[in-house]
Amino acid sequence: MSEQLKFIVEQLNKEPFKKNFNLITFDSLDTVQLLQILNDVLSEIDPKQAVDIREETPEKTVKRMSALLDTLKYKPPGNHSDVSSFRQGLVSGSKPVVHPILHWLLQRVPDLKKRAYLANFLMKLAIPAEFLQDDIINDTYHQYEELVEGFKTYHKECEHLRSSGFSTAEIRRDITAMEEEKDQLLKRVERLMKRVELVSNHHQMLEEARQLRVEKEREESLTHQKQEQKYQLFQKEQRLLRLQQQLKDLRQAAADATPENLTKRLEEEITFNSYMVTEKLPKELKAMRCTVQYMQKVASEPAMGQSDVQEMEDKIKVVDSQINQLIEKKMMRNDPIDDELTLYRQQASIIMRKKESKAEELQEAREELAAAERELKQRDNQGQGSHREQIIRGDELKHLVGKLRRKGATYKKKRQEIAELRGEYGVLQRTEEILKQRHDAIQQKLQIVEAEKGISGYSDTQEELERVSAIKSELDEKKGRTLDDMSEMVKKLNSVIVEKKSALAPIIKELRLLRQRRGQLIEEYEKRRAQYESCAAGLESNRSKLEQEVKALREDIAQNENRYHYINTMSEIIEMQIQRAAEEMKAYVTSDPQKKKAIREVYMKNIAEQELLGKKLREEQKIVRESHSTNMEQMKMWSDLEQLMECKRQCFFKAQNQVSVDKIIQEEGKERLVL
Repeated sequence: MSEQLKFIVEQLNKEPFKKNFNLITFDSLDTVQLLQILNDVLSEIDPKQAVDIREETPEKTVKRMSALLDTLKYKPPGNHSDVSSFRQGLVSGSKPVVHPILHWLLQRVPDLKKRAYLANFLMKLAIPAEFLQDDIINDTYHQYEELVEGFKTYHKECEHLRSSGFSTAEIRRDITAMEEEKDQLLKRVERLMKRVELVSNHHQMLEEARQLRVEKEREESLTHQKQEQKYQLFQKEQRLLRLQQQLKDLRQAAADATPENLTKRLEEEITFNSYMVTEKLPKELKAMRCTVQYMQKVASEPAMGQSDVQEMEDKIKVVDSQINQLIEKKMMRNDPIDDELTLYRQQASIIMRKKESKAEELQEAREELAAAERELKQRDNQGQGSHREQIIRGDELKHLVGKLRRKGATYKKKRQEIAELRGEYGVLQRTEEILKQRHDAIQQKLQIVEAEKGISGYSDTQEELERVSAIKSELDEKKGRTLDDMSEMVKKLNSVIVEKKSALAPIIKELRLLRQRRGQLIEEYEKRRAQYESCAAGLESNRSKLEQEVKALREDIAQNENRYHYINTMSEIIEMQIQRAAEEMKAYVTSDPQKKKAIREVYMKNIAEQELLGKKLREEQKIVRESHSTNMEQMKMWSDLEQLMECKRQCFFKAQNQVSVDKIIQEEGKERLVL
């Protein structure tokens, strides 16, 4: 608060206010004086506010000030955000209301002056809609809006001119200097004409000089036209070179344009476009739709609390455990047919990913090529449209053509790679089909042979044993395997499985107990969490109430401190005034000759001096009035005398010029006689 008061006092003591305040005198102002100071600051911002608040009602004063503050976009502080309380404080001249306004205004006086000035022209009138239905009023209002827009344009131009560095004083000085130069030139022309008139054939020489000047101007215009034509010729040559290069490129492209190549190119484009339409774009569209649906679903759901988040986390954990169980079951099952097809599936997925990446690269290359063609076309249009634009030089054109050729070579290379990958993909698909057919035929033959031998399912058991045991790799190399060895191996595998199950049985029991324990702990945790949340909510409400009480008490303390300081300051001021009154009374009553002069005596002496001074000035005024007519006549006589002397001076100069001309003529006559 003290910093705010210091700033206000400093600004009021400066130009243009010059109030000569200090902190004590400013703080001791009554409500009317404080409002008058506020009105003076507002009148400095807007001259329409320059009124005496004692001559108008408080309601009118508050309405006028509130309207201007609203125009200036003033926002009261948090304590006075209510409009009614703010206006009531403004009516009563409350310091907590007026001081922030003064501080805010004095910080930005130039900007607020500009805002107030513009508000007079840009604040549109609020006309009800039913009045605008009248044609005359509607047309007038439209004209008013057009004038407002025109004012905006002119104001922007004025601000631009002010900020551009030109000023009216400089322009006036330039105009004055140019007029002086003009007068000097006219005088020189007159002198030269006087000197030229002495020559016998001066009219012919002037005509020849004029024709020479005209021919020089014509020569300059022809030189300028020649330069323009050279520039246009250079531009046309550049365009011819570009067209020749385009023709050369088109011929090179047409050299390879055989029906087979065109058909192959069209087939490749059709294949690429069909792939984009049938596979890539539907997938992207489906993914985008799924994302949009998910986003819409998320946006439509209500806000989630902590309990909802915890419930979702629990569901996620349950789903994760189910997924892990399914993965374990799948790993234990290990279907041999799926294992055989895994390799082909991986190859197919790799090829699909490569295909998608190459398609994206091809699309990007096409977009870059189209952008380069558009840029080239735009530059051609710019070069054709105006000869003032910058054209492409030879080096730039070569660089651009080289860049386009490199991009074209890259495009052809990528397209060839895509064609090779497509061919490889087709070969792999066919290979996969052939291998599947052979595998099915071999499986059927093997089943028939096993049925004939009475060992149906032998191949399945053999494959399972090959995956489970490492011993199978050694037994495969032996050709003399028997059914007894296979049965022993099966018994060993069964025994291993039984051992694993027996080893896992106690662990599974412990896991079940732990799951039950986990459920109990979760229930207990939920109960404890609910208790904690209720307790925390109660404590939070108590804390907020205590904070509000502390805030109110602090505000009371601040108000009481302000009141205490105010009362102390006022008491000191009153004591000083009482002391000054006592000293004045003592000086007035005492009869000591060496006493200090009383203020009354000083003021009386000053009044007497001012009266004497006023009497002297009135006498001087009377003398001036009496001698005014004679002085004016004397002044007129002096001006006439000055004109007469000026006329004589001009006549003297003319006589001297005539004598010099006569001398020149006599000298020329003598020279002719001598010749």
